[in-house]
Amino acid sequence: MEVERVQAVASLLSHSTQDTIPAEFIRPEKEQPAITTFRGPVPEIPTIDISDPDEENIVRSVAKASKEWGIFQVVNHGIPTDVISNLQAAGRHFFELPQEEKEVYAKPTSGEGFKEGYGTLLQKDIEGKKSWGDHLFHRIWPPSKLNYQFWPKNPPSYREANEMYAKYVREVADKLFKSLSLGLGLEGHVMKEGAGGEEIAYMMKINYYPPCPRPDLALGVVAHTDFSSITILVPNDVPGLQVLKDERWIDAKYIPNALIIHIGDQIEVLSNGIYKSVLHRSTVDKKKTRMSWPIFLEPPEEFIVGPLPQLVSEENPSKYKAKKFKDYAHCKLNKLPQ
Repeated sequence: MEVERVQAVASLLSHSTQDTIPAEFIRPEKEQPAITTFRGPVPEIPTIDISDPDEENIVRSVAKASKEWGIFQVVNHGIPTDVISNLQAAGRHFFELPQEEKEVYAKPTSGEGFKEGYGTLLQKDIEGKKSWGDHLFHRIWPPSKLNYQFWPKNPPSYREANEMYAKYVREVADKLFKSLSLGLGLEGHVMKEGAGGEEIAYMMKINYYPPCPRPDLALGVVAHTDFSSITILVPNDVPGLQVLKDERWIDAKYIPNALIIHIGDQIEVLSNGIYKSVLHRSTVDKKKTRMSWPIFLEPPEEFIVGPLPQLVSEENPSKYKAKKFKDYAHCKLNKLPQ
């Protein structure tokens, strides 16, 4: 089956003299960025310096941001600038390859469950609409779960860039899990263990949102919360991430070399609703390509996630069912009640 990639659609439209996009990319009015983005003064997404020698200060800041926002940016995170720029350069290079070279890594069309590889969001939503973006998806940790079949061989630097980033990003993840635990009055190891421990899968996704003639009408990714426990995202310098705060869609400011941290559904469940999974979406740009490199930290498929027993009591009963991660994902993907 020939899949129409958004990058190919954008390329064709770039030669057109008219500012139009195919109807299936035009969002309903209640979702259109031009209508729904809040333009007034807004509070900024919290920024946290995780090199602060005062650990209690980091814990307080992470817990507060996770309760009130479900998202924050971290600076001085310890990942060298060149490690991040090499990751970005390798991803950019892949998406600039000829289409037939990219298709070598296309996602398998048969079978169930999580699919690694190059793709475009195929399922249209309920109203038959599509998102303005393509992606590449593959695990980067743990080593036993890696499938190099879906790691591009071109550019030749791709594998080393991703392996180096994986090494550093795991240190950031451990620090975040520890802060999230301590912020709930728990021992530092509890949240990571509840999310899958050493078996946590690190899923790299490269999002590619080409220039769009009508960024006022389209979205790169529609509003959603992440399946993950934590998402650690490297943006490029083209803003586009928006979060819903106090019923308003607001822009995330681009901070060079910062990482954007999303609290995902599994942390909301583990914390019994104290920490909030962030509702967010991606807008696109008229002239520039927007890219991002989120890593989704997910439990193994058979791993059962539920509210931590330390956070459940008669006064504060469990708000979520404990279930295998694969069952959670199945329900969410198919829009079934959890």
